[in-house]
Amino acid sequence: MLSSAQLQEFANNYGIPLWGLDASIALVLAVAVFCLCGLGVVVLVYMERKIAADFQIRYGPLHVGWHGSLQLVADILKLITKEDVFPKKADPWIFRLAPAIVFLAAFVGLLVMPIGPGLVVQDLNVGLIYVLAIPSIGIAGLIMAGFGSYNKYAMMGSLRAAAQMVSYEIPRALSVIGVVMIAGSAKLSAIVGAQGIWHIILQPLGFMVFLVSTLAELNRTPFDLPDTEAELVAGFSMEYSGMRFAFFFFGEYIALMAASALTVVLFLGGWHGPGPEFLAPVWFLIKTFGVIFLAMWIRWTLPRFRIDQVMDLGWKVLLPLALLNILITGIVMLII
Repeated sequence: MLSSAQLQEFANNYGIPLWGLDASIALVLAVAVFCLCGLGVVVLVYMERKIAADFQIRYGPLHVGWHGSLQLVADILKLITKEDVFPKKADPWIFRLAPAIVFLAAFVGLLVMPIGPGLVVQDLNVGLIYVLAIPSIGIAGLIMAGFGSYNKYAMMGSLRAAAQMVSYEIPRALSVIGVVMIAGSAKLSAIVGAQGIWHIILQPLGFMVFLVSTLAELNRTPFDLPDTEAELVAGFSMEYSGMRFAFFFFGEYIALMAASALTVVLFLGGWHGPGPEFLAPVWFLIKTFGVIFLAMWIRWTLPRFRIDQVMDLGWKVLLPLALLNILITGIVMLII
């Protein structure tokens, strides 16, 4: 990445406003990240199918193409050609905007993830606060999906999603305060640079609370109560079809990538790894996909919780543990 002085010199030489040059570079990088996200979602869908097949002895994914590779093509064709059903009494603007908001809330979190030294779209000084605040936008999108569908099951699913995500945002945010205390900064690249020893070793309790809270915010099994098919018939997304439904699906996997990347940045040393510096993005991707594999492993292993168990876990278990972690971290730092 170019330094501020180099950007200023380039802008002066060609008579370009500095803000315009900076915005253009950010836009190009955002488009590049978006294209990589599309490729990443394809990989994750295939990866999840294979993991589910191996864990639950499913033979279906082996029969469509080489090792099930053509199943992705079939899914894409199905979503593209499926009829776009619009409920008669649904709110036209809210119903149409909800999938886009859910997708954008997941996507913009990736724009501040440092995958290597200087390899980041925007390295914000408050990058951690920015990333933790992003899910709030997604909550608005889910509520809009349920309210705009004019369906009681969709509305119940959106309310469940809002209650669950708000409840787990609190212990998730508190669990990373210990990391900020150790690193002395909320800048993501600074947090990575401060990890001579990985924070998962220094903050095992914080890591556990953060991981469980993240899975709950992603609405992944065993925390997928907002769209449980047995009770709510897919919940907030039940009235969506075709490409509108695909945006929810797309946003879910991008949110999984962003959350896994944030876990690597905060607790697993970021891009640090053996070998020369140009291998930094490779190590970052290896660690990120390792966290993704763990999330998929949990999904296809544990049964779904009840809604009361989910809420009790957040407020009665994770929240006290997150506060205890802050207390222990502060005491240890005072002693040392």
